[in-house]
Amino acid sequence: MLAAMTNARFSLSIDTHTFSVVETANFVDLTPWHHFGFTAANAAILEAIEGYSIIHIVDLSPTHCMQIPTLIDAIARLEGPPMVKLTVPGVSKDFPPMLDLAYEELGSKLVNFARSRNVMLEFRVVPSNHANGFASLIDQLRLQHLVYAENGTEALVMNCDMMLHYIPEESLSPLPNANSTPYTFEPSPNRSLRTMLRFAFNYLWIPYDTVDTFLPKGSKQRQWYEADICWKIQNVIAQEGLQRVERVESKSRWMQRMRNAEFRGVNFGEEAVLEVKTMLDEHAGGWGVKKEEEDILLTWKGHNVVFATAWVPASA
Repeated sequence: MLAAMTNARFSLSIDTHTFSVVETANFVDLTPWHHFGFTAANAAILEAIEGYSIIHIVDLSPTHCMQIPTLIDAIARLEGPPMVKLTVPGVSKDFPPMLDLAYEELGSKLVNFARSRNVMLEFRVVPSNHANGFASLIDQLRLQHLVYAENGTEALVMNCDMMLHYIPEESLSPLPNANSTPYTFEPSPNRSLRTMLRFAFNYLWIPYDTVDTFLPKGSKQRQWYEADICWKIQNVIAQEGLQRVERVESKSRWMQRMRNAEFRGVNFGEEAVLEVKTMLDEHAGGWGVKKEEEDILLTWKGHNVVFATAWVPASA
């Protein structure tokens, strides 16, 4: 398996190739890996925004807003659809897939798409990236909150599709002043090679195993897919500090981090689970979904793949 992945990495370098919008959409559509999150998140968002006239969505995602058209379609079906404000961080060159289109152009396409669905959409890019915890983006959100908090008609939604695990581990520090970055980030402690190999295998064997069910050997799409897996494995094993952007960590650890940040989990309803199951019917057999307490888990041949959670401030 490692030899096959090495060959894929050599033949197509995914960390230098730029994808068109169509190529990116096709790449994301290969498996339900991302669409599982899209579907679960959309269901949670629709429930959370009920009664609001303005919806501010901050989209943190490596898939370049590929979720947004499906969310706009869902919002368009609401009675008197709210105005949507969409904020995204600047394009990161640190992890694939990379887009060959400026985010301003992508935003124009999304605005036009929303208009065709009778939804008013505002699009904004904030120069920011994962390496410093999206500090510039957070500062902008603080400023906007001061402007909109008084009227109480704007809902703020943080949509994080496969992005939180890219943020470096934080060590909390006192803030010298109000304009400082909320956290300082330091490289993680030295790790043993055996531990990283185990983490990489326990998680990343799954996407490699699924490839035989939907892509023929030798196809360009399969080579891109395998090259992406290879990039992740190499990044987990060979990189440290800010250069290691793939952080394979347990669900329980992320749950505790959210609770430490004073958030509480909210339940996904049966309708959300049904929508995920319907989406999985469009993919090859072997994929499944299960409910685990408040959360939804995507499975492959009975093995847990990724999970979806929804959170609100603990004081809400």
